[in-house]
Amino acid sequence: MDASEHLHIVVMGVSGSGKTSLAALLSEQLGWPYAEADEFHPAENIAKMSAGHALTDEDRWPWLNEIRDWMTSNSEQGTGTIVTCSALKHVYRNLLREAQGRVVFVHVKAPAEVIKDRLNHREGHFMPPSLLPSQFATLEELSTDEDGFNIDNNTTPADLAHRTLVALGLANGGEGTTR
Repeated sequence: MDASEHLHIVVMGVSGSGKTSLAALLSEQLGWPYAEADEFHPAENIAKMSAGHALTDEDRWPWLNEIRDWMTSNSEQGTGTIVTCSALKHVYRNLLREAQGRVVFVHVKAPAEVIKDRLNHREGHFMPPSLLPSQFATLEELSTDEDGFNIDNNTTPADLAHRTLVALGLANGGEGTTR
């Protein structure tokens, strides 16, 4: 199988939207490699966000390049991937789409009040709730030139994963390829 045929699912959205829960279930069900975009942040980015400062585009480019390269590396090794990434701007998603294979964005959405409540009760994460408004301000919705779809996080994680797999045409499992 050619590396250009592998599917990469980027579970995107603001912090606290439910990306991690969905991505973990998708990885479990499909058996594909999974990564949290937070794992690719350099220490400087984490320190900046921990201090309550929003990242700039310049802060994000090296981070996004690492994620893209991870997806490509997995394609070259014969598999699709699942990665969580805020991917808030169209230009960020354009960079991620440079990965070898097909990159599909699954935008997990929930009301701001629900997300804020989640962030206020989340432990052990460097992203403070005070940065949520800046994420919503930066967020650019998926456009018609992007391969992806929105999914409302208004159900159980298992149902959300099932709805995502159906939308991707992978409800019966997947080989990590485009169809």
